[in-house]
Amino acid sequence: MKIIEKISEFFGKFMALIVLAVAALALFVPQSSLWIDTSWVNYLLMIVMFGMGLTMKPRDFALVFKRPKDIFIGCAAQFIIMPALAFGLSRLFQLDPALTAGVVLVGTCPGGTSSNVITYLSKGDVALSVGMTSVNTLLAPLLTPALTWLLLQTTVSVDVWSMFWSIIQVVMIPIALGFVINHFFGKITQKVVAALPMVSTVAICLIVAAVVSHNAGKIYTSGVLVLVVVVLHNLLGYACGFGLGKLLRLTPEKTKALSIEIGMQNSGLATSLAGTAFPHLAMATVPGAVFSVWHNISGAILAGFFRRWKSVHHKP
Repeated sequence: MKIIEKISEFFGKFMALIVLAVAALALFVPQSSLWIDTSWVNYLLMIVMFGMGLTMKPRDFALVFKRPKDIFIGCAAQFIIMPALAFGLSRLFQLDPALTAGVVLVGTCPGGTSSNVITYLSKGDVALSVGMTSVNTLLAPLLTPALTWLLLQTTVSVDVWSMFWSIIQVVMIPIALGFVINHFFGKITQKVVAALPMVSTVAICLIVAAVVSHNAGKIYTSGVLVLVVVVLHNLLGYACGFGLGKLLRLTPEKTKALSIEIGMQNSGLATSLAGTAFPHLAMATVPGAVFSVWHNISGAILAGFFRRWKSVHHKP
C-alpha cells in the first residue's frame, strides 16, 4: 500500500507536467492516442467525480451554515465572473459557434477539484475551497444548463434537458455514491483515498488524450487562438477572484481560495458536456481539453506566488 501511496503522491505532485506531456504526445503523434474512444470521456469523468465523493464529509456542507457569507460570495462570483468572461472573450476574438460553445461551457461549469489541491499548496483556506466546490457542484445541474442557454441561445441550439441529465449522471450520482460509501465505510475508504491522485490524473490524461488526438488536425488550424482565449479566461478568473477578495477585505487565506476557485474550472465536465450537448460541433470539446492542461500548469505556478505572499504578510 505504501508503494501505491508514493506513486500516487508522485502523480499528484507532477500532475501538471504529466498532463502537458500527454497532451503534447496526443497532438503531435495522434496515432498514439486514437485507441481512446471519445465515448469514454463520460465514464472517465464519473471515476473522477466518484473519487471526489469519497473525500467528502458532512462537515464540508456544514460550512454553508457556519460561514454562509463566504460560501455565497464564492458561488455568486463563480457563476457570474467566469461565464461573463467566457462570453466576452468569445465575442472579442470572434470565435466560431463551435469554439464559442466550448469556451462558454468551460465558463458555466463549477470549480474543479484541482482548486482544492492548489489552495492547499498555496496555504489558503482549504475548508472554504472545499465548501465552495461542493456547493457549486450541487448547483451545477441547474445553473450550468441555464447559463449556457442564456449565453448561447442566439449562437447555437442548446439542449438544456440533455445537459441537466448529463450532469446528474456524470457528476451528481457518482459523487453521491462516493459520499454514501465514505460515510458508512469510512475506515476502508481512507485507505483508498491515498490512491486517488493517481487515479484522477490517469483519468484526466485519458480524457485530454482522447479529445486532443481525435481533433489534432483542427487544433493545428485554430490552436493558437484557442490557447490565447483559454489562458486569458483562466488568468482573468484568478485576477477577478483576487481583486474581489481584496475589495471585500477578506483575509489572505480566503482571498487565495476565492481566486483559485474562480479561476480553475471543472473543464473535464465542460469537455463531457460539449460532446453530449453539441455532438455536431466537434471543436466544442477542445477548449475544455486545453483548459484541463493549462489550469494545472498555471495553478501550480500561482501556488508558488501565493505561498510567498502568506509568509510576507506574517512577518513579526
